[in-house]
Amino acid sequence: METLKFEKLMLKTAFACMACDGHIDNKEIRLIKRLHEERHAFGDIDISMEINSLLTSLNNDSVLFMKDYFSELSTFKLSEAKELEVIKIAIDTINSDEKVEYSEIKFFKVIRSKLKIKNDQIVAKHPEFETYLEEDIISDSYLNRLQADYFDSHVKLNLNSSISYDLDSIKIKEKK
Repeated sequence: METLKFEKLMLKTAFACMACDGHIDNKEIRLIKRLHEERHAFGDIDISMEINSLLTSLNNDSVLFMKDYFSELSTFKLSEAKELEVIKIAIDTINSDEKVEYSEIKFFKVIRSKLKIKNDQIVAKHPEFETYLEEDIISDSYLNRLQADYFDSHVKLNLNSSISYDLDSIKIKEKK
C-alpha cells in the first residue's frame, strides 16, 4: 500500500510540475508516458485515468489542489533515495518542454523546501540540478512569502478541461 501511495505521489509531482506554469505541453505528457513505460515510475496506476482525475481536481480549485499537494509532500515519510526520486521527476518534468519559466523555479523551490534532504546530497547525485538549488530560501518568513506569492500570482489555474488525456495514443519520439 505504501508503494502505491508513493507512486501516486510521484505522478502527482509530475502533474503539479506540468501544470504549475498554467499550461500542459505535449512534451510533458510524453515524458510521463515514457517514464511509465520505460521505468515503470508510477507502478500499475492507470495514468490516463489518474491524470484526468488530477486535472479535474486542479480545475475545481487550483489553490486547494496545490496546497494539498504541498501538505502531502511534507507529511509523507520519504527516505533520502525517495526524496531524490521526487526531485528528479520534478526537475525532469519542468525541463521537458525545453522552456523553464521563473514560476516553475519558484514552484520547485517550494517542493524542495518540503523535503528533508540536504542540497549537497542532491548535487552529489545530480550536479546538473545545482542551479535549481541556488540559495534564496533563507528564512521561514521568506519561504512563506515565496509560497504565498506563488499562490497569489500563479495558481489561479484552469487548464483546458475539455481535453482528456489518453496516454496510450500518444507516440513517444526518440531523441536523436
